[in-house]
Amino acid sequence: MYMTQALHRSVQQHPDKAAVRFAGRTRSFREYAGRVARLAGALQQLGMQAGDRVAMLSLNSDRYLEYQMAVPWGGGVLNPCNIRWSAAEILYSLEDSGSSILLVDETFKGMVEQIRGQATSLREVIYCGDGALPPGMLGYECLVDAASPVPDAVRRDEDLAGIFYTGGTTGFPKGVMLSHTNMCSSGLALHAEHLAPPDGGYLHAAPMFHLADMGLAMPHWFEGNTHSIVPAFSPEAVLNAIANDGVTHVLLVPTMIQMLVDHPAMREPRDLSSLKCITYGASPISEAVLNRAIDAFPGVDFVQAYGMTELSPLATINPARNHTAQGRKFGKLRSAGRASYCTEVRIVDADGTEAPRGTVGEVAVRGPNVMQGYWNKPEQTAAAVRDGWMHTGDGAYMDDDGYIFVVDRLKDMIISGGENIYSAEVENAITQHPAVAACAVIGIPSEEWGEAVHAALVLKPGQGIRPEELIAHCKTLIANYKCPRSVAVLDALPLSGAGKVLKTKLREPFWQGRQRGVA
Repeated sequence: MYMTQALHRSVQQHPDKAAVRFAGRTRSFREYAGRVARLAGALQQLGMQAGDRVAMLSLNSDRYLEYQMAVPWGGGVLNPCNIRWSAAEILYSLEDSGSSILLVDETFKGMVEQIRGQATSLREVIYCGDGALPPGMLGYECLVDAASPVPDAVRRDEDLAGIFYTGGTTGFPKGVMLSHTNMCSSGLALHAEHLAPPDGGYLHAAPMFHLADMGLAMPHWFEGNTHSIVPAFSPEAVLNAIANDGVTHVLLVPTMIQMLVDHPAMREPRDLSSLKCITYGASPISEAVLNRAIDAFPGVDFVQAYGMTELSPLATINPARNHTAQGRKFGKLRSAGRASYCTEVRIVDADGTEAPRGTVGEVAVRGPNVMQGYWNKPEQTAAAVRDGWMHTGDGAYMDDDGYIFVVDRLKDMIISGGENIYSAEVENAITQHPAVAACAVIGIPSEEWGEAVHAALVLKPGQGIRPEELIAHCKTLIANYKCPRSVAVLDALPLSGAGKVLKTKLREPFWQGRQRGVA
């Protein structure tokens, strides 16, 4: 299996069909494939060899879609950069992966000078925006126009397709290594779930650097469907794209759905009749928001996909039938679904033994979608993948029908607005402030984001700090979405007999009276 295989099929079967629509530009599969082959040739001329990492720091665009296919076409490995990260975090991912080429758009060109001055592996920077070419960068369109198309290198099967950075439990991001088999098997499973019907249209509204968007787009590549793109999520942009492009499928996190259905633009007349399915992930949707969304989009299916970057990204599906008024009577709405195709899911205890149904344990997943490992982190890989099973760190139970219900998070992670935030990364930033003696970071309930980052501090004697000062300090080191939204100063942190911070004690007053301790 290889990621570019579906593109070859589409060119052969419907070369003149629209492949991509963005900002008034529409390109057929023939045109898109030609540009992919020339971009691959340009990257090779810049020195990209088999297995070399090529990074991209950009908002969504048609060029981002070309990058996703051109890098493997030319024999390289993808490294999509998280656009919400700080320059320091992006630099870390470039250096850690050894990325030699970076594509950057208008929005992020200002970061290049800082990054380039410290990146030892970076040789070339390509400007892929629509503005004037910045000094010291190569022009994307000039490179594509001047390059000759090259044959597909056909990296396949267990060849590395991409390194996708996610949060780190030790305070530093981890590069998840995904092969072509990983990506394609997850895409085929989503296709088998009927999430990419013939003659459909997929809208890239979630960030394209995120594997959730790339993963949900894969079955639409297999089906030869049209890809519509908005630069970044906004309710009006999404609604306009659905109406103008005849979009049938879109991926949105629950917070996006809430913003969409509550936005005044929903009351403006538009033809949204093409929309067939909204897939959501990262957290279960609240019933109140779900009800508003069903009312706002009558006849549209809602499907939950549960997974993680390490699973390429799919593990389970909670299908549309469980989201209907009739289906909710069966009590599956709060479930994260059950194992999708090509995948085994079980709940295990501390020694890896499968737990009885109804007993809380850790979600473990096995299948061709399980990552190859963490880039240059063999110990963390061995801890996460044991006997072929990916241990997710999510605490859940499984009912008699095979549905899993997530009730806790065994690893120290917060999910806010669909983004994974590891407490260690935030704590690492906070403790670099000279006034802080100790800290603990937890997730607390948030109606808007599901969970919000909360910091509990112990200050050094004689020191004081305002919450806004601490947050501003954190923003210089980590992404804005990882920074605390609230701060409490304590005399001491609660400790166990072994001296470990008891975060359960810190969480208790916030989660009291709720059915579970995570959103």
